[in-house]
Amino acid sequence: MPQLRPIRSLLPSRSAGLSDADAGHAVTRRPVEPTPAEETVVNSAVYRDGRKTATPATLLEALASLPDASSMAWIGMYRPNDAQLYAAAKQFDLHELAVEDAIVAHQRPKLERYGKTLFVVLRAARYCDETERVEFGELHVFCGPTFVLTVRHSESPDLSAVRRRMESNPDLLRLGPEAVLYAILDAVVDGYAPVVAGLQNDIDEIETEVFSGAPGVSRRIYELTREVIEFQRATRPLLGMLRGLSAGFEKYNTDEELQRYLRDVTDHATVVVERADGFRQLLGNILTVNATLVSQEQNEEMRNLTQASYAQNEEIKKVSAWAAILFAPTLIGTVYGMNFDHMPELHWVGGYPFALSLMMLTCAGLYTIFKRRGWL
Repeated sequence: MPQLRPIRSLLPSRSAGLSDADAGHAVTRRPVEPTPAEETVVNSAVYRDGRKTATPATLLEALASLPDASSMAWIGMYRPNDAQLYAAAKQFDLHELAVEDAIVAHQRPKLERYGKTLFVVLRAARYCDETERVEFGELHVFCGPTFVLTVRHSESPDLSAVRRRMESNPDLLRLGPEAVLYAILDAVVDGYAPVVAGLQNDIDEIETEVFSGAPGVSRRIYELTREVIEFQRATRPLLGMLRGLSAGFEKYNTDEELQRYLRDVTDHATVVVERADGFRQLLGNILTVNATLVSQEQNEEMRNLTQASYAQNEEIKKVSAWAAILFAPTLIGTVYGMNFDHMPELHWVGGYPFALSLMMLTCAGLYTIFKRRGWL
């Protein structure tokens, strides 16, 4: 039996210039309108033994086109409103809780079994080079014994590529709805590869910015951390879902070849989850290093300010010391310069030399004192 196309290698190679992106939901609710469910059907086909036998125009016609239990209808819907999804649920006899989850959207990836129908919620992701952001989409898959109903709330993932791949491999397609489910899982996990590469490139750029002292790098680290967390929410639950599918292999007689395909998808999903966990830890370390570098820069600025203040204080000391030295002879000269008859030492012959000596002695004394204290 032909092998499934191998999942793209998770190598961090991508075009230059990719940057971080904030995580955001692409899912939006549409108003309920009285329109038939077929208006949101983007692809509809009936397969028997891996070959397309019909392209029905309505859901009822799709079910009626199944010649026997070995046939399968594969219906793809894009952003149906509540009424349209309820109409499809009525045709395929879907459980009301699963339909409610598909209507509300914004669900975590999960796997639920309602009787013979599997309900799977997947979060696709893609790296947008133009906006440098990781964009997330939501996909709901109803997998019954003779049908697969997919409900997309966003552009990604591109299920038309999955359909072309399956139609080109009849041996795989004839394995039924489970083969389609595994191919969808394969495509979603495959789509995580460029996201991993983009996030790796963003982290490399942030490391360069941190050590180059680029402004605003803290905000970019925070935003990228949010994207990584959102990416973890999209990928981590996949491991539990895949383990749940593996646990039902024996009970539901899953084909051995499909079991190998699922294990291959599980291996690649594990790599993606481990890389995402590593990204989050690395961003935490980068944020710590950035905080340390910012603190060091602030300490250096404070040290420079302190040194400048110290130098200014030294200058003020020198100015103050010289001002005091010069003030002493001015004071003495002022006292002896008063022109009054009745004052001490007015007619003293040695008064002038005494005044000069007193000025010099006072200045020398102040100079000595200031010099010892380091002011001069």
